[in-house]
This record gives sequence, structure tokens and C-alpha cells, in this order.
Amino acid sequence: MSLHRDTEKRRHSRRRALRIVAAIGAAIAISRVHAAAVAFDIRVQNGRVPGDMRLVRVKEGDVVTLRVTSDRPLDLHLHGYDIEWRVQPGVTSTQTFTARLTGRFPVHAHGASATNAHDDAPLLYVEVYPR
Repeated sequence: MSLHRDTEKRRHSRRRALRIVAAIGAAIAISRVHAAAVAFDIRVQNGRVPGDMRLVRVKEGDVVTLRVTSDRPLDLHLHGYDIEWRVQPGVTSTQTFTARLTGRFPVHAHGASATNAHDDAPLLYVEVYPR
């Protein structure tokens, strides 16, 4: 009779362990689902971005859209993600990416007026925080 009880106890323990593992897995999956789609409107005028637009803060996993307008043609470069895109005057240019890397990433402008844009201060920063 004790052999039967021991077998039942082991089965019960295994089922309980499996339920715990499943609950932990579900909790991890749910935490990843909370990634947001976020968008930012950025205006570049005379080669500068207003102070309140110079910092974009997002969380890891977010789908980020940068909508940029400018008064002059620019090629923008988001360092760290190595994303480049062109902005034409008077036209909203959109760049979307998933924030997979955490840290602080500068966005530099390259254009006809820039001799070495990497020596200039970035137009803005994208800060990606861990989830």
C-alpha cells in the first residue's frame, strides 16, 4: 500500500511542478505583451530640434515611430540601430523600428550643410529603457 501512496505523491508533485512552470511561463509571456506602439512628432527647423522634442523615451520592445518634418533636406541616422532615412522639406518622413536595444542612442543629421555631422551635437536622443 505504501508503494501506491509514494507513486501518487510523486505524480501529484510532478503535476504541481508543471502548473508552477506553466504559470511562470505565462507571466513572462504576458510581461512581453505589454510592448506599446508609440509615435513622436519631431520638427527640425534651421538644423535644430526644439528642446521639448530632443529626447524620445521608450521601453524595450516598444514599436517606435518617428515622424519628422524639416525646413531643409536631411539624411537622418539613428546610431546603435544603424537606421538611416531621408527627410524632404515640408514633407513628413516616417521611420518605424522595434526598440530591441537598451541605452541612449543619438540621431545625427547628414545633409548638404554638414561637413562631418558626427562632430556636431545630435539633433535628438532616443533612450530605450529595459522593460
